[in-house]
Amino acid sequence: MRRLGAIIAGGKATRFGSDKAAAYLNGRPLIEHIADGLRAQVDRLIVCGRAWPGMDWVEDTPFADMGPLGGLNAALLYAQQNGFDEVLTAGCDVVPVPELPRNLPDGRAVYIHGHYLFGVWPVALAPVLDRHLRNQDNLSMRRWITLTGAQAVISSDVLHNLNTPLELAQYAAQQSQMGIR
Repeated sequence: MRRLGAIIAGGKATRFGSDKAAAYLNGRPLIEHIADGLRAQVDRLIVCGRAWPGMDWVEDTPFADMGPLGGLNAALLYAQQNGFDEVLTAGCDVVPVPELPRNLPDGRAVYIHGHYLFGVWPVALAPVLDRHLRNQDNLSMRRWITLTGAQAVISSDVLHNLNTPLELAQYAAQQSQMGIR
C-alpha cells in the first residue's frame, strides 16, 4: 500500500495577511513543520497549489483558486498517475500533524473531526472528484466529505489552526513555555 503525502498550500491566506506557509515558527517556516510531521507517514511528499524549495509540487486542478478541493484533486490525480493507493493530506497551517490510519476500512476516506484538511483519501476517488469539480461550482470540502461518505476520526492531539499572526505568536509562546523548539 503506497501512500502519497500532500500539503494543501494554495490558499490566499487573507486572514493571515501574508504567506502562511513561509511564516516562521520556532525558527523555521510553518510548511517545514507540516512536512516533518507527514514524512514518517508517507512514501513520498508533494505540495499542492504552490512551489516550495526542495519539495515536488503540483498546481491545483482543474484550476487555481479552487480552495482545498483543487489541491486534493491535484494530489489524487498525481497519486493515480504515479502508482499510489491513497493520499494523506494536511493543510499548511495546522500543527501538530496527527497520525492518520493506514489501510482504510472498506476503502472509505477518513478525516480528522474538526480539521477536514487532515485526511486519508483512496486514489479511487480521483476521477470522482475531478468530475465533481469540472461539472459544478460547489467547492465546499464539507460537501465533498458528505458526498464520499468519509468517516470522521478523533485525534488524541490538540490541533492548532494558525490562521492569523496572533494565533501563530500565541502557539509559539505556548511551545516556548513548554520547552519545545
